[in-house]
Amino acid sequence: MTTSLAKLLTISVLALLALGAQAESGEDRGKPALPAQINASWKQECSACHMAYPPSLLPAASWTQLMAGLNKHFGADASLSAAQASEISAFLTKNASNRWSGKSAPLRITETAWFKAKHNEREVPVKVWTRPSIKGAWNCAACHGGAQSGDFSERGVRIPK
Repeated sequence: MTTSLAKLLTISVLALLALGAQAESGEDRGKPALPAQINASWKQECSACHMAYPPSLLPAASWTQLMAGLNKHFGADASLSAAQASEISAFLTKNASNRWSGKSAPLRITETAWFKAKHNEREVPVKVWTRPSIKGAWNCAACHGGAQSGDFSERGVRIPK
């Protein structure tokens, strides 16, 4: 009986460790941050102005809304040809978060509950976002050295002065 209990406890601990590693790696939204197959148009067009945010950071409904409003993309005209928009939209929605539990489809990653939980005032004081070296909460790569490759783990965080 004690051996069975010890095995059960060991399995439970290993499962919790695996879940913790998964959450830290950015997979807590259901998919790896970046899919195995990267869309070249998405990478080129989106990173022309900012980091090409991994599709799994938002649900498909958010990406659909964002792609439909590129002519007013956060104050800029990011319009694309119909073919490019369709290709990029398909890539984003196919690889979007598949574990979304929110009632809305936020347009900003910084508005999501998981972002706010990971970047709360205790972890990252609001004044940090205004540093010239960071520029804002939207600039993942300022603190996450592996952000371009989809690595948002806490191990790689370096908050610049």
